[in-house]
Amino acid sequence: MQKNYEKKDERILVVKRDRLFANGAWHGIHVGDTQKYVSLIDGAGEFQWRSAMETDTQYKQIIPYLVFAYEDKIFIMQRRSDSSEQRLRNKMSIGIGGHMRQEDMQEKDIFAWARREFHEEVAYNGSFKIETIGIVNDDTNDVGKVHIGLVLLLRGDSSEISVKSELKHGQMLSLSECEQYYDQMEGWSQLVFDSLRTKLQSKS
Repeated sequence: MQKNYEKKDERILVVKRDRLFANGAWHGIHVGDTQKYVSLIDGAGEFQWRSAMETDTQYKQIIPYLVFAYEDKIFIMQRRSDSSEQRLRNKMSIGIGGHMRQEDMQEKDIFAWARREFHEEVAYNGSFKIETIGIVNDDTNDVGKVHIGLVLLLRGDSSEISVKSELKHGQMLSLSECEQYYDQMEGWSQLVFDSLRTKLQSKS
C-alpha cells in the first residue's frame, strides 16, 4: 500500500467513526465526559496514511486544537494562503492544531504531543497550564467530515507570543474584539468561540 502514495505522505492517528459515535454523531462541542473520548482514542486509535484518510469518512483524524489564553485575552491567528490544508487557507483561527503523526508519537500521550505542536507553530517563552475544554465535531463541511478535535485551553503566564510555520500572523484580543473576525473564522473556531463566549457570559 505504501508505494501508492507520494514520499511526503505520513501515517496519522485516526479512529473509526462508528467507535467515536456509537450512539450517533453530534454537532458542536461536547464538554461532558471528555476523558471518555481521550480513553477511546488511546484504545481504538490507529495509524493510517493521511492521503487515504482525507476522503474516507469512515474514519476521523484526531486533531488536538489548542486555544492560548492570557488573562482575559485569547490568541487569534490567520492561516497562510499556501497552508497545506487548502480548504482552510487565509481563514482566521483561535486554535492551533495539527495531525498526530506516527513518527511524532514516541510516547502515547496526547498532552505531551500538544505541547510539542504548540512550540512548533508559535514562538512563546513563557509557561502554561493545559485544561480540557471538550471535543469538537462538525460534519457540515468536507474538512469536518474527516476530522475531530480535542479542544485544549492553554493558560499562559505571558502575552509574548507570535506565529511561525503555516500561520500568517496572530494577535492577543479579548473575546469582544475577536467578534469582528467571526465570519472569517474556520468552522471549528466559530464553535469553540461560541463555547468560550457562553462560559464568559455565565460568569458575569
